Amino acid sequence: MMNLAWVVPLFPLGSFILLLLFGRRWKQRSAYVGIAAAFLSLLLALAVLVDRLGGSTYEANWTWMTIGGVTLTVGISATALNAWMLVVVALVSWLVHVYSQGYMAGDERFSTFYAYLGLFTFAMLGLVLSPNLLQAYIFWELVGLGSFLLIGFYFYKEEAKAAAKKAFIMTRIGDVGFFIGMMLLFWQTHSFDYDDIFRAVGDGTLSPGMTTLAVILIFIGAIGKSGQFPLHTWLPDAMEGPTPVSALIHAATMVAAGVYLVAALFPLYEASHAAMMTVATIGGVTAIFAATIGLVQTDIKRVLAYSTISQLGYMMLALGAGSYVAAIFHLTTHAFFKALLFLAAGSVIHAVRTQNIEEMGGLWQRLPWTAPLFLIGALSISGVPLFAGFFSKDEILAAAWTNGPRLLFWLAVAAALLTSFYMFRLFFLVFAGKARHHEDAHEAPASMVAPMLVLGVLSIASGYMQTPWFGSFLGEWLTDGAYRHEAAPGWIAVLATIVSFAGIFLAWLMYGAQKMPRDWLSARVPYVDELLRRHYYIDDIYRLTVVSLVSWISRLLAYVDRFLVEGLARLAVGIVGAAASAGSRGQNGQAQTYGAVTVAGLAILVVIFALTGGYWL
Repeated sequence: MMNLAWVVPLFPLGSFILLLLFGRRWKQRSAYVGIAAAFLSLLLALAVLVDRLGGSTYEANWTWMTIGGVTLTVGISATALNAWMLVVVALVSWLVHVYSQGYMAGDERFSTFYAYLGLFTFAMLGLVLSPNLLQAYIFWELVGLGSFLLIGFYFYKEEAKAAAKKAFIMTRIGDVGFFIGMMLLFWQTHSFDYDDIFRAVGDGTLSPGMTTLAVILIFIGAIGKSGQFPLHTWLPDAMEGPTPVSALIHAATMVAAGVYLVAALFPLYEASHAAMMTVATIGGVTAIFAATIGLVQTDIKRVLAYSTISQLGYMMLALGAGSYVAAIFHLTTHAFFKALLFLAAGSVIHAVRTQNIEEMGGLWQRLPWTAPLFLIGALSISGVPLFAGFFSKDEILAAAWTNGPRLLFWLAVAAALLTSFYMFRLFFLVFAGKARHHEDAHEAPASMVAPMLVLGVLSIASGYMQTPWFGSFLGEWLTDGAYRHEAAPGWIAVLATIVSFAGIFLAWLMYGAQKMPRDWLSARVPYVDELLRRHYYIDDIYRLTVVSLVSWISRLLAYVDRFLVEGLARLAVGIVGAAASAGSRGQNGQAQTYGAVTVAGLAILVVIFALTGGYWL
């Protein structure tokens, strides 16, 4: 079945085309087309995964064009990583498609929403299957287009339009780095194929300095897509899109693309210590940076958005620390528990019609399915033992201690403490305490609850594919049997458990039992509270520097274009017009006028002849 892997992205592409053509006619029935296409993609992705279990890597390439002596190809690649990611992306996408049938019911652009979901899924699946950088870059940009359309789905809202433009521009900044790095590799190796580039590193064709420069530039693209510091500011604003979109973007598509790209090019990064340190440092800093901001958010989706940024920082830290398996392990578990959290948040919003957690409370009884499922997601992301997030986060902490700088390890531990605190701050504010004027709040329909149930199971079970007790299936799979588990001190798992429960206990004291004042931070260190609420003033700094500079340059260029370029053009037109007008006055049909013009012309020629001595002839 691996030879049919190229068909996997075609199902969502087909749904995109069909719904664009006939969606207005089908209306609410458009959901069945999107759900069926996503389900067929999932079935075929599973078949590819099973086939890959019993075979070797499959790759097929077709000639796209030949330029000079260089042949550019397109194709598919079914490596262990690709086959695994196909299933993760297809599964989460299908669950989001099912959930959206209930969440988006009644929306005037229902069919358009499903069409955009199809395009977005197609782009991510195409990126995963790409065997070369050029093809990956094309699908990388398509992922950006899909996110732009979905984030700006409510285009009649100014906030949604601004968020879509911000996401598009911020990720394009990173994409410039990706493009330059890709072209540097092509310049040195004359190929975009991953295998050719890896061989060039191995045989010395690609120098260490060029390797470092190229992969750091490509990493800038990953920083933009995965919302890493300092190109993270678009991700919280992307919450203006529909909640199912947030689940898909944050769980298994757009933000996962950056982590996937670094993982796909991991042999290149391993060849450069400087690049590995850069990836680890950006990841570690982002993990703690975003976690601190998450402490003070009051929008349920923005809390989850900053948690995504932080968790992606963990994955980058793992990659930089050399633990490719730990990064993909956490990418997988995160896809499940983060999709669960966003879909559960959507169920809450659907019930109470607000995103402000300070206006919620007492929803445990009113949402008997959503509440415990949200709790499962919160326990998993907090790293509570026996939940999936515990196992994957423990592997990252072990890798950071074993291979990374000690400072990054302690930053990751601190981020784990903050994560459990702000997630249970969110949980207690939404589900505990007294109900706050939401008497009409009711549980979501079955089409929304069923996907959450599946994700709830996966948020627990997915952790057991890489544990000391049940074996290292994922590690063996991703390394084709060459996985070697590096023993880490046992106290790391104990420490991770302690900080997880400490964060939960502190959140319970402040927001559950209310034995500590909620304004503890703002009352004692108000400037820190303000710093966090203003997101470290990063947006303000960008507005005062980059945005102001670009605006000034644009106004200058507009002035030059309007008054210099267009002014010169108008001047030329005026001169020609005046000359034509003067010439037309001479065409009056009178012989004496023609004679006078002829004599004047001859006189001018004589003067020129006299002044130049005839050399002009």
